[in-house]
Amino acid sequence: MLKIITHPNPNLRKKSLPVENQQILTSEFQKLLNQMSYLMFKYDGAGLAAPQIDKQYRVVVVNIKGQSQAFINPKITKKSLLKKTLEEGCLSIPGVFGWVKRPKKVTIKYQDKNAIWQKEKCDEYLSRVIQHEIDHLDGVLFIDKIIKK
Repeated sequence: MLKIITHPNPNLRKKSLPVENQQILTSEFQKLLNQMSYLMFKYDGAGLAAPQIDKQYRVVVVNIKGQSQAFINPKITKKSLLKKTLEEGCLSIPGVFGWVKRPKKVTIKYQDKNAIWQKEKCDEYLSRVIQHEIDHLDGVLFIDKIIKK
């Protein structure tokens, strides 16, 4: 079973690689998505990015009302000018919390678990979680963005 790696593991700072269509459809990759979802729920996370399990794929799973949704090769295509500051934490940085300012809304494009491209407008909860998880794919941690209050 996969394990969540924690800061200061240097692999959390690596930029993740895109996943090819044919790889998304393999049983091994689908198993990875299921294992990521299991870990996210086991540790009561809002989301989990592949780098957090020491895999350098551009893949995240998000807990949306008790259901896991996979976002493969996600890209933010639009950000709102309005921002909101909320407290964040991270499964890879246990026990640490901080206030982070992020756009209130984002639009993303991504591939679903069937490798089909989707576009989604995200606000409030999903906007914050998806931004936090996409940061992981770029080697950025929320502790890099904590603001002083």
